[in-house]
Amino acid sequence: MMEYKETKLDILVTYCQRRVKHCMFIIEYNFWWNIRESNEMRSVHHFHRAADSRMDLLPDVWRQDYWLPPGVTWSDVEQLADSDRPRPHDLLIALPLALGFVALRYVFERFFAPPMGRCLGVKNRLQVTAAPSPQLESFYTQRSRQPTQSEIVRLMLLCGKTQRQIETWFRLRRNQDRPSFTKKFAEAAWRFFFYLTAFMAGLACLIDSPWFWDRRECWQQYPVQPMERAHYWYYMLELGFYGSLLLRIPVDIKRKDFKEQVIHHLATIFLLSFSYCANYIRIGTLVMLLHDSSDILLESAKMFNYGTGWRKTCDTLFVVFAVAFLVTRLVIFPSKIIHTSLVLSMEEFEPFAGYYFFNILLMVLQALHIFWAGLIIRMVYKFLKGKLEKDERSDEESEVEEEEDDKGEEENADRGGDYCWKRSKDKMNSKLSMLTNSCVLNNLTNHRASVADKMRKAQ
Repeated sequence: MMEYKETKLDILVTYCQRRVKHCMFIIEYNFWWNIRESNEMRSVHHFHRAADSRMDLLPDVWRQDYWLPPGVTWSDVEQLADSDRPRPHDLLIALPLALGFVALRYVFERFFAPPMGRCLGVKNRLQVTAAPSPQLESFYTQRSRQPTQSEIVRLMLLCGKTQRQIETWFRLRRNQDRPSFTKKFAEAAWRFFFYLTAFMAGLACLIDSPWFWDRRECWQQYPVQPMERAHYWYYMLELGFYGSLLLRIPVDIKRKDFKEQVIHHLATIFLLSFSYCANYIRIGTLVMLLHDSSDILLESAKMFNYGTGWRKTCDTLFVVFAVAFLVTRLVIFPSKIIHTSLVLSMEEFEPFAGYYFFNILLMVLQALHIFWAGLIIRMVYKFLKGKLEKDERSDEESEVEEEEDDKGEEENADRGGDYCWKRSKDKMNSKLSMLTNSCVLNNLTNHRASVADKMRKAQ
C-alpha cells in the first residue's frame, strides 16, 4: 500500500513538473515572439522612414501638374474602370513582347524569308576571300579598313608586297564584311510584314472611331476618355516592336542613317510610353497609323530591289513610296497631327508640362522626317537623271562607302590589279600635269623677270 502511494505521488510530481515546463515554454515563446514583432515593427518603421527621406530627395514624377491639365486630378481619371483607363504598370508587358518579337523574327528570317527570297530571285554576290595575311588582318581589325597612302607604304615594307596587292587585299577584305543580299532581304521582309499587319489592324480598329474623321474628338472630355482593348493592344504591340528594334541594333545592318534611326526609335518609345500614361491614346493611334502607311512601301521596294528581274517593279514602288512619304511626313503630319496636338488641344485645356513634352517629341520626329526627305529627294533627282543605282538611305553601310562597281567579285579579283594600277596611274598623271603647269608658269615668270631686268640695264 505504501509503495502504491509513493508511486501515485511520483506521478503527481511528474505531472506538475511537466505542466510547469509547458507554462515556462509558453512564456518564453511569447517573450521571444513579442521581441521579434517589436524588431520587425522597428525595421519596417525605419524602412518607411528611409523611403520617405529618399522620396523627399527625388522629384515627384507622378505629380498631376506634370501629367494632367490644370484643374484635373488623378481622382477624376480614376472614375473610369480599371480596364478602361491606361495605367503605367501596363507598359511592363512591352518587354516580354519585345523579346517575343526578337524570337519571332529569328524564326521568320530562318525559315520563311529564304524561300521568299528564292521566289524573287535574290542571289548573293560571288565573293572572293582575301589571301591570309596576319599583318594586314591585324591592321584591318585594329587600325583602319581604308589605309592612307603613307600607311600603305609602311605596309609594303612590312609585308613585302606591292601597292597594287595591298589595295586589292583591302578591297576584297572589305567586301567580305559587307552583308549579303539574303540578309538584307530577310530584314526588309520582316519589317514589311509587320508594318503591313500593324497598318491593317490599326485601320480596322480606327475606321469607326470618331477622332479618325474629326480631329477635335481627340480632346473631347480629355483626360477622362475610356480606352478600348483594341487600342491597348495596338499600343503594346507597336511599343514591343520598336523595343525589339533597339535590342537588335548590335546585330542589324548598320546604315548611313544609323544615328538617326536610333534617335527615331528612342523618340518613338518615349512618345508611345508618355502618350499612353497621359491618356493621349487617340492622337497616338493616328501617329502610328500614319507612319506605318509609308513604311510598307519602303520595305516592299527594298525587297524587290534585292531580287533579279524586278527593276520596273522596284522603280514603280520607289516612286509611289517617295510620293507617299513626302505627302504623309511633310504635309499631313505637320498640318494635321502636330496642328491637332499643338493648336486644337488648346480649345479644351490650358498648356501643362506634358503638353510641351509631347509636342517636343513630335517635333523631333518631324526633324527626322525632313532629314530623310532630303535623302529621298536626292534619290528622286538621280532617278530622273538615270543615275540611281543604290538607295541613298538604306542600302549603304556606314563604315563602307565605296564607289567600286560590283558586277562580280571574281571579275573584280582578276581585274583588281589593273584597276588599282589605272587609278594610281591617273593620280600620277594628274600630279605630273600639275608639276608641268607649275614648271611652265615658273619659266614664264623667270623669263619675264629676266626681260624686265635687261630692259632696266639697257635704259
